Amino acid sequence: MAGRGRPKTPLMLTDEERETLVRWSRRAKSSQALAVRCRIVLGCAEDDGLRPNQDVAQQLGIWPQTVTKWRRRFLQRRLDGLADEQRPGAPRKITDEQIEDVIVKTLEATPANATHWSRASMATQSGLSKSTVGRVWKAFGLKPHLVDTFKLSNDPQFIDKVRDVVGLYLDPPENAIVLAVDEKSQIQALDRSAPVLPMMPGMPERRTHDYVRHGITTLFAALDVATGTVIGSIHRRHRAVEFKKFLTKLDREVPADLDVHLICDNYGTHKHPTIQRWLVTHPRFHMHFTPTYSSWLNQVVRHASRMSTATLIEGGAA
Repeated sequence: MAGRGRPKTPLMLTDEERETLVRWSRRAKSSQALAVRCRIVLGCAEDDGLRPNQDVAQQLGIWPQTVTKWRRRFLQRRLDGLADEQRPGAPRKITDEQIEDVIVKTLEATPANATHWSRASMATQSGLSKSTVGRVWKAFGLKPHLVDTFKLSNDPQFIDKVRDVVGLYLDPPENAIVLAVDEKSQIQALDRSAPVLPMMPGMPERRTHDYVRHGITTLFAALDVATGTVIGSIHRRHRAVEFKKFLTKLDREVPADLDVHLICDNYGTHKHPTIQRWLVTHPRFHMHFTPTYSSWLNQVVRHASRMSTATLIEGGAA
């Protein structure tokens, strides 16, 4: 008995099309929708391109209407017909001129009553929503609330001093020890107003929110850049008198057969006449100064910063 319905156009594949469809249906990076469409076309191409749509749908577990749709699309446009068509959407409401206006104002102007733009103030100025302003800033990598600072050294001997300090780090002298020296002042001696209650099962460690001040102190530290060990000393103040006492301590603790190279910043205490006279009587000590505004070259500064961070994390805001 003759088949009912309109006769189907045979779906015939070239060798190249078949190879592409098989590859797309198996490729890990193909979307699931594209893989199913490829299997639909491959199934329809069986039986000389006349396999019923119902059989293909039953084999793949999909609706027959889906098979009919993609069979027709492939016959009309071949492989290009398997891609999703561009869907219509709402018309664009924000123009390029509005986006440009937000960017120009962000880069070249400041609000009248503030130091930098916020999403709310820019939204008021531009007539856009705060979320739209935020998306524009994110797309162009703009963060008006962030400010980075920098300082340029005005030391006329900047290059020579950098080479001197870095040279000590990379190639220290023989029979010598290199110490990065600095003082951390205004260290607050704080204590909780009540004993800390230890952690227990189901209950975190508890401490009072208030604290008692026990004054301030100054830490003198010398970091051995070769081993990472630190020689420290605590003093009430950080004058030349205290720095001289610290140098005397270094003289006692460093073996007498080693020269001592000290890397310091340009703080006046380090160059005080009292210190100069002490150095004359202790010739194994050699001072090396970082360039002005370049104390970041002194490794002990990083050590002090890490110590402060660890203290804040362990002790909280206090």
